Amino acid sequence: MPGFELFGPEEKQEVADVMENGFTFRYNFDHMRNDRWKTREMEQLLCEKMNVKHAHLLSSGTAALQTALAAAGIGAGDEVIVPPFTFVASVEAVFMAGAVPIFAEIDETLCLSPEGIEAAITPRTKAVNLVHMCGSMGKMDEIKAICDKHDLVLLEDACQAIGGTYKGQALGTIGDVGCYSFDSVKTITCGEGGAVITNSDTIYNHTHMFSDHGHDHVGNDRGAEDHPIMGLNFRISELNSAMGLAQLRKLDTIIEIQRKHKKIIKDAMGDIAEVTFRELPDPEGDSAGFLTFMMPTEERTIEINKKLAENGVDGCFYWYINNWHYLNNWKHIQELKSCSALPITLIDDRPDYTKVSVPKSDAIMSKTISMLIKLSWTEEEIAQRIENIKKAFA
Repeated sequence: MPGFELFGPEEKQEVADVMENGFTFRYNFDHMRNDRWKTREMEQLLCEKMNVKHAHLLSSGTAALQTALAAAGIGAGDEVIVPPFTFVASVEAVFMAGAVPIFAEIDETLCLSPEGIEAAITPRTKAVNLVHMCGSMGKMDEIKAICDKHDLVLLEDACQAIGGTYKGQALGTIGDVGCYSFDSVKTITCGEGGAVITNSDTIYNHTHMFSDHGHDHVGNDRGAEDHPIMGLNFRISELNSAMGLAQLRKLDTIIEIQRKHKKIIKDAMGDIAEVTFRELPDPEGDSAGFLTFMMPTEERTIEINKKLAENGVDGCFYWYINNWHYLNNWKHIQELKSCSALPITLIDDRPDYTKVSVPKSDAIMSKTISMLIKLSWTEEEIAQRIENIKKAFA
């Protein structure tokens, strides 16, 4: 998800503008910043591009997830349905909120399945954390209908999917609240950063307060601001926002390049009989950061993943054995290991995470490989990559 591949003078100029004319703190210091407000500017551009009412930048995608949970009222003892295939932060944030992650099955979209969500709902369920993995979406109509039916908060973890859409609507804006990540290996990057987006005034007000120690941000005197709620410090700096602002202006170009490169490779792999591709509920809305395909058996998947590497096809991920993206390999989560006691340990009837069973997800992920799509490839490099792919399958 390589926004950094398009670093250029635009990013340098925005950062230099802060250093030469502005101030690094996102709030106040009006007399020192010469009307430079990079964070505000990027938030406004996010709202325009995503057609959403509110956007608030934070220090990371993980901070965005934890803030979104708190802002939506998710806390002590609430159950949150999560997928077993995601980046580990999607689950860690739930623990840190004092809530209880409940793992449910995914389907061939690689996202939570409607059936999996339904099966995991209990009287304690408060929210669904729908993760748009590897740049594409789940079955959003059915999932939203389930959340509406059971009065559940639908949180969209779109940290890997900015620029993607579902039936013309930006991923992250379909549910009650959405999150983006802007770290160094996301579609666009602030170096480090994230965002919460929402159409809810209540969630937005909680977001900007919670992420800044409860400050209400009323008036121009930070020392005189009230603190209606408690919060933490998840503020982004103007330097990070400056880089992200330049990157966000390139988002449409990045998505266009990714889709072009992915289509060429996918079309070429369409002739390989044993390959099937990930289900895309809305192919037109795929952000195309990855080309994900399935093999007929786990054994063949392992073999092909090895042969791809041997033939110079880099950037291929066998998530089933990946330490950061699949439940089977999260021993620290299964055993609730942390540097201090977690809130969930106070719940007597908490789940035993060493015994979580998701056989449908295991069957899918054990046969799945995702291939990274790069922006910097030349036509010649793509042609060579296709040749190398076909050698691996020969």
